[in-house]
Amino acid sequence: MSALLESFASAFESLPLRDAAGLGDSRRAALDDALRDGIPHARVEAWKYTPLRALERRAFAAPSAAVATFDDALLEDVPAPRIVFVNGRFDAAHSDLSNLPAGITLQPLSQVLVEGEARDANFLARRFDRSDEIFARLNAALADDGIVLRAEADAKSSQPIHFVFVGALADADQAWHLRHLIELREGASLVVVEHHLAGEAHNHLANQLTHVHLGANATLRHARMQDEAQGATLMARTDAVLAKDADYRRLDLELGAGLSRHELNAALHGNNARLHANGVLLASGKRHIDTRLGIDHVGRDTSCELTWRGMAGGRSKAAFHGGILIREGADGTNAQLSNKNLLLSEGAEIDTQPVLEIHADEVQAAHGATVGQLDQTALFYLRSRGLPAEQARALLTAAFCRETLSVFEPGDALRTALQARLDAALDRLVA
Repeated sequence: MSALLESFASAFESLPLRDAAGLGDSRRAALDDALRDGIPHARVEAWKYTPLRALERRAFAAPSAAVATFDDALLEDVPAPRIVFVNGRFDAAHSDLSNLPAGITLQPLSQVLVEGEARDANFLARRFDRSDEIFARLNAALADDGIVLRAEADAKSSQPIHFVFVGALADADQAWHLRHLIELREGASLVVVEHHLAGEAHNHLANQLTHVHLGANATLRHARMQDEAQGATLMARTDAVLAKDADYRRLDLELGAGLSRHELNAALHGNNARLHANGVLLASGKRHIDTRLGIDHVGRDTSCELTWRGMAGGRSKAAFHGGILIREGADGTNAQLSNKNLLLSEGAEIDTQPVLEIHADEVQAAHGATVGQLDQTALFYLRSRGLPAEQARALLTAAFCRETLSVFEPGDALRTALQARLDAALDRLVA
């Protein structure tokens, strides 16, 4: 058994809420599955571009019961309502759950496990049958905290609800497993913003799994901004299910971490369900960033629009897999995927794999992927107008990425804040 799995098996034995909500047996089964099948190797297709050998040799401590400290200035631009976790532990002192609109509840999962009914945490009992779902299995076994956000039918809020995850310095490298639920019932409408931030330099491992359930005619705008420490490892997965006429719009900004992988799976079950998911992958130094999309069109007249941009400099690597499945009977589907990438140095690497599988008639579907360099003609034009080379490169890279912000309306305060984050990361990348 690898050092990584041994440390997780040890952490399981002392997990405080292991048996809460009647989940003891399902947690044990998930851990047994993970230990039996082990860490996937590079010949496993789903992990072909994610290097795990170095991670497999590391051991991590369970997070401390005490909440770690960090500089309060990190949250200056994150207003309430917000829920904060530091090194995988709920931070009540920095959270502010006031002013939530009627019909909306926001709780830490640890509170739900202790005070709620067993059915309130039944999403934790989900089984993951494939051997390559290693981190989902580990999450099912070890997650003892996270976020539960529920919106009742027709509940609405245009004010963003902020999820904040901070990695802070600790005595030893720690690993935490968080599980989240975002549930919107019929006609509900919410805005959610995830912040993954580094309080200080650290080498921790975060393993997070988010369930998104959208009822009929529900609307969710969801931004996820990951700007973790250079030594951090982040394994994240989002599983979304959309009912009839549901509308899910999201933006993922992958700006940091030493090793970062995010899987976005969306099942469009209801007729006329709509998904608009854009993202940016920025890799620098020796970082590795990996994103995998799995979009499943089941209902009729569903649509997905996916615009992803990637850039890699230094000796970094970025990988993108965009999978779209249109099932039999999903007539009227409109699926569009665009993945364009820029190599900013000779030592960088970008791998892109668009996949389109169609089993229905009367559909519109297209995908495209490119890997190239900055347009030398455009660069020459800007320099001929008197711009220094660095400023010209910065302008071109910013224009290349900003198309992804189209999931939010121009002038939207959230779009402005996300653009500022993106611009700051681009400045670091092209400097």
